[in-house]
Amino acid sequence: MYDVLIVGAGTAGLSAAIYALRSGKSVLVLEEKMYGGQIVVTPEIENYPGIAKISGFEFAQGLYEQAKNLGMEYETGKVTALKRECNGDSAELEVAELSPDEEECSRDIFKVSVEQGGEQKLCRTRSVILATGARNRPLGLKNEQEMIGHGVSYCATCDGMFFRGRKVAVAGGGNTALEDALFLAQYCEKVYLIHRRDTFRGEPEKLALLETKENVEILRSCTVTGMETDENGNLESLHVWNKKQEKELLVPAAGLFVAVGQMPENQEFAEVAPLDEQGYIKAGEDCKTETEGVFVAGDCRTKTVRQLTTAAADGAVAALAACEYLG
Repeated sequence: MYDVLIVGAGTAGLSAAIYALRSGKSVLVLEEKMYGGQIVVTPEIENYPGIAKISGFEFAQGLYEQAKNLGMEYETGKVTALKRECNGDSAELEVAELSPDEEECSRDIFKVSVEQGGEQKLCRTRSVILATGARNRPLGLKNEQEMIGHGVSYCATCDGMFFRGRKVAVAGGGNTALEDALFLAQYCEKVYLIHRRDTFRGEPEKLALLETKENVEILRSCTVTGMETDENGNLESLHVWNKKQEKELLVPAAGLFVAVGQMPENQEFAEVAPLDEQGYIKAGEDCKTETEGVFVAGDCRTKTVRQLTTAAADGAVAALAACEYLG
């Protein structure tokens, strides 16, 4: 039995773990993939107070090691069900079912079913913090998912080196797109930055730096509409529609790096806490959901700003709220 079970090991989840552990609570963190979340693939972080510059991996590793040193238990697995039993009444809070042999009822106990290597494991906890973050948003192109590994990627720092000396494209207009283009410009023959609008949401300094790169071409008011492949099924070129000129361009590119934002992964928790129209868990700055004992932190909740600092702050708030709930 744990005091706090945290779903997700990104900045919010690990920050929550640190605060809960420092409050004397037992903590289990469950992560489906690798700890750190999206920040792991960020080459440099320069906007976290007190840290002039650090790689995303180093930042995540520091959080993880700090939590482990405080006594965090950490397991890899996918949460498939969540059930709360209170006052003898079993309230099902997930679409999936728990193991049928779990019939006993405990007051204010959450039972969490986790898939690990094809097998189901049951964890018990007195409170839950959801910190599932968000996943990369696709462009919605035909065969986009099938082209992953054949030219389409959502991580320039992970896959960029495979395209050394070749022509590539980045789709997006935020900081991630600008950072990806800057990173790729170091190794690639040509980088096309394709954005559907005239103006960029990313930091002006990064855009200004990109504009000084001789091997970077910025295509404004343009949208990727399709892909062409070579005889081996690998990406060869992109169909790009220029809205202002009302004409189609054929852009040569062996790689397409998609950086158009993220999508929350909360649908399986919709029974636990209502979602907004975009799929984010409804919660205020107190990080409390509509279900007592269930809290939410980080990019997966409704909020106007999603940054490392706000994720860390959410983790602290959610953990302290959980500790107050536990008494």
